[in-house]
Amino acid sequence: MILLTILIFIVILGLLVFVHELGHFVMAKRAGMRVEEFGFGFPPKLFGIKRGETTYSINLVPLGGFVKIVGEDGSDNSDPASFGNKSAGQRFFVLIAGVSMNVILAWVLISIGMGLGLPTVLGEGEQLPPYARVRNQAVGVLEVQDKTPAAVAGLKAGDTILKINGQPVSSIQDAQSTTLKDAGQVTIYTIKRGSDIFDKQITPRVNPPVGEGALGIALGSVGYVSYPWYQAPWRGAVAIFNLIVLTVTTFAGVIWQFLHGHQVTAALSGPVGIAVLTRDVTALGFIYLLQFTAVLSVNLAIINAVPFPALDGGRVLFLIIEKIRGRKLPIKAEQLANTIGFILLLLLMAAVTVRDVGHYSTQFKHLFQRIF
Repeated sequence: MILLTILIFIVILGLLVFVHELGHFVMAKRAGMRVEEFGFGFPPKLFGIKRGETTYSINLVPLGGFVKIVGEDGSDNSDPASFGNKSAGQRFFVLIAGVSMNVILAWVLISIGMGLGLPTVLGEGEQLPPYARVRNQAVGVLEVQDKTPAAVAGLKAGDTILKINGQPVSSIQDAQSTTLKDAGQVTIYTIKRGSDIFDKQITPRVNPPVGEGALGIALGSVGYVSYPWYQAPWRGAVAIFNLIVLTVTTFAGVIWQFLHGHQVTAALSGPVGIAVLTRDVTALGFIYLLQFTAVLSVNLAIINAVPFPALDGGRVLFLIIEKIRGRKLPIKAEQLANTIGFILLLLLMAAVTVRDVGHYSTQFKHLFQRIF
């Protein structure tokens, strides 16, 4: 499972970054820019093949890709095919192509999922379109709060509760009433996670903290909802739009909290946190992994669209300033801003990674014990 998780983690991140860079590459070629290299993975280089003016390389670190466009850093303005010698419109489309490709990838993945059947929380009395199909409807665990009986027992979001003390669970109310009746007693919950079915012994609390409940979980009616092939792309587009709105709203809330000196409450994760989530999602099954990849792709697109130096959005901002001023920004000033921005992003990633390691320290301890 560990090796499978690492492999899937590499494939997902590699796919997201590679698709992003592929967008830059295609638009740069269409704009007549000279692309020196389009690499899969990051250096050191393993081998490369030159076709025309571009070297297509395979590199050792399989976590994405890169595009090397002549004059992209503003250092070469003598070549008419350089990035800096193209119109503002052409440069703009090259810069936003990566973000666009990540959104398109998410749409394709969700559309495929809509055809196969995505896990969906079904509201009470919710009416789905007549052409929608619901299968395997069950009582699902939507959230597990830390340091609660459910968390200690190892329940995870995405699990479904099949039975309690051997009795089938048919509704949320059924699960809640049985749990309250057995409060203070060891209770056996039959759980399904992906294709695995197992029992967990949990003792529901008699007097739980306000808002947590006897187990410390949020329940919902969950089923796999699918649509006909001709409806799936449209449904996928609507889902991606809603996801973008939700993600932008969440990021805006994080920034607002930070600027006003409040504690950031949103769940921010770096590579370590994403790796742990990948493990959990992999255990749930392929369709959850498909959905997870789409969500990560949208997050990558939005983060890159932020108008911050070193990100695509920051470079678009410089382009807008250039149009307002009527002339290009000094090359050294733009390079300095991007360098500082890149350093700050690295520091942020390091801080998030340290926090993730601390948060998942027990899991990493068990991981290392199993490896060594």
